[in-house]
Amino acid sequence: MALVTSTEMFKKAYDGGYAIGAFNVNNMEIIQGITEAAIEKRAPLILQVSKGARAYAKHVYLMHLIKAAIEDAEQTAGFDLPIVVHLDHGDSFELCKSCIDGGFTSVMIDKSGLPFDENVKITRQVVEYAHDHGVVVEAELGSLAGVEDEVKVSAEDSSYTRPEEVQEFVERTGCDSLAIAIGTSHGAYKFTAAQCTRNEKGILVPPPLRFDILDEVSKRLPGFPIVLHGSSSVPQEFVRIINENGGKMPDAIGIPEEQLRQAARGAVCKINIDSDLRLAMTACIRQHFCEHPDHFDPRQYLKPARIAIKEMVEHKLVDVLGCDGKA
Repeated sequence: MALVTSTEMFKKAYDGGYAIGAFNVNNMEIIQGITEAAIEKRAPLILQVSKGARAYAKHVYLMHLIKAAIEDAEQTAGFDLPIVVHLDHGDSFELCKSCIDGGFTSVMIDKSGLPFDENVKITRQVVEYAHDHGVVVEAELGSLAGVEDEVKVSAEDSSYTRPEEVQEFVERTGCDSLAIAIGTSHGAYKFTAAQCTRNEKGILVPPPLRFDILDEVSKRLPGFPIVLHGSSSVPQEFVRIINENGGKMPDAIGIPEEQLRQAARGAVCKINIDSDLRLAMTACIRQHFCEHPDHFDPRQYLKPARIAIKEMVEHKLVDVLGCDGKA
């Protein structure tokens, strides 16, 4: 199977009451771990490439690694694994165009930090070029806090999506899906300790997501694909392993999985998971070096990291997103 767009994926997800997992990729081991999990669970998949990842790994390497994953699914499992290759948080028309010309099947243009009309203008420009080339476009209204590709947006500069704007935005831009801001955040530090409360065990509890905004957006855009970014749960077992093996990640906290499950069973068709992959890899590598300081072969520590990513993604596909068996 060739790479696909998200159009049919999102329609099935919306009708079926589940969400598609979108995972950010940077190297071979991450791609292998994610796709091996999707093959085993027969789950449709979106592999996302950020501007920074594309600069780090190079476009051509990432594309060939993803195509190898499709071939692996055909050879080892005997079925066509549907994969979308998506540009995550594209910041310019030129970047989106380059990815479209280079074989991506989906791009995101994120001008959510601009005034409404400017966001509409640039998004429409990307949509027109993308649709002429058979590619779909995700846009964003509302700004998420946190760090994405080393670009930091403070909580003060973030903003919730205004439901009264979404219908006009979609109609004027022609975008195919819409990322909204309901309280998720980029990075492993999604909330400060001051934004949270502590339970009886002293564990930080983040503020709840604004499902009222999601519900209102859904009423105004019935059946339209809605996306959540910054939806990593920041598994505390990985944070603990990192901290116990020389790392310093105090009070790293993510989105509770029960809230992500609620979103996935509702109007959200795509949930972006990025920080959890990096945490799994970092935790395994730190632990391995502490336990085996004599090892020097990268295969010795990258193999367990790849396995940890696979197991974590399997959990997300089945227990959070509910998209297993949907490929």
